Amino acid sequence: MTWSHPRGYDPMVACSALWEQRTSVTIEWDKRSLQDFESFPVEELARAYDLIVIDHPHVGQITAENCLAPLDVAGREAERAALAAGSVGRSYPSYNWPSYKGQGRQWAFPIDTASQVQAWRPDMLSAAPANWADVLDLARRGRVLLPLRPPHSLMVFYTLAGNLGRPAVEEPGAHIDPDMGSRVFEMMREIAALVDPACLGMDPIDVLEEMAGSSSRIACAPLIYGYVSYAIAGFRTNRLAFADIPVAGNAGPIGSALGGTGIAVSAFSKAKQAAIDFAYWIASGEVQRGPYASAGGQPGHAAAWGDAAVNAAAGNFYKDTRATLEGAWVRPRHDGYMAFQQAASDRINLGLAEKHDASRVVADLNRLFLESLPKRVSGAAGGGA
Repeated sequence: MTWSHPRGYDPMVACSALWEQRTSVTIEWDKRSLQDFESFPVEELARAYDLIVIDHPHVGQITAENCLAPLDVAGREAERAALAAGSVGRSYPSYNWPSYKGQGRQWAFPIDTASQVQAWRPDMLSAAPANWADVLDLARRGRVLLPLRPPHSLMVFYTLAGNLGRPAVEEPGAHIDPDMGSRVFEMMREIAALVDPACLGMDPIDVLEEMAGSSSRIACAPLIYGYVSYAIAGFRTNRLAFADIPVAGNAGPIGSALGGTGIAVSAFSKAKQAAIDFAYWIASGEVQRGPYASAGGQPGHAAAWGDAAVNAAAGNFYKDTRATLEGAWVRPRHDGYMAFQQAASDRINLGLAEKHDASRVVADLNRLFLESLPKRVSGAAGGGA
């Protein structure tokens, strides 16, 4: 099971055809919408499919449900070392999480690396906006869209906080610094008032489709998950370019909320070994920079991101966003985070739509995060007389 976009589906089908030629093992792929991908219970998918494409914030939940097979199997240490060495930013370690025994395990391999970057129209602008003030100038002229459909409103919040130097932390009661959080929400409220109100219901695909349309006036989406498909000439009427995020702080393009996908194997699979073999193969540098990229995928391996031919075919998508990816921030991954992500995004959107006080919104976000954390039970043993 993968997700329904050419970037997510086409390379899986193409690589599976090559795998069948190599091994005589047939793999058939189904796909689900982007919204389902971000929220559908992994356990249900694991009971129906051998191979599943997942997002790294699910790892805490899936370990609690014991529904995926760990990929760090004995005898393949050298292959895993090569995959880890090929990590773009923190993509590879983002899929590592303690099992119920407390031991860190690798639950997926990155096959697609993404973070919030910047999309822009090279036929409308001479260069992508370099800083947040430049973005606001464009927004005042009606030339900006920003995807704010949940969970992307929370991702914008996280990215701005990270870029300003105070990323969210995984501590009870202190997930978001109150002063920084209020500043970030006020920045979001300012730009939300300048863009089309429809942005509250738009995801990245909606925004990119609008930007690439023949009659679009939109020149920039400042914080949006990168989609290499739109950087390839001929994919849509107008080709989009991608760049590092416009800086709001003074430390460069750091703090973007990491995204992307990983290939995982169901713990319930009756073909577990064959599925694990495929996961190692499709995540490898050779496949990622070869058939995976050429089929329209957005690779998760540095061998592809640094390849001149891969970049040439995609308008330097990888080269022009690499710094943002290398400085990206990993979201919380505990069991309970996914429900928080939805609730927090909804709270931000309500605050934007109704112009709520920033401190009130941030207090609610911190409360929701605290409620999402696993409950720790403590006690003392007593002795009998």
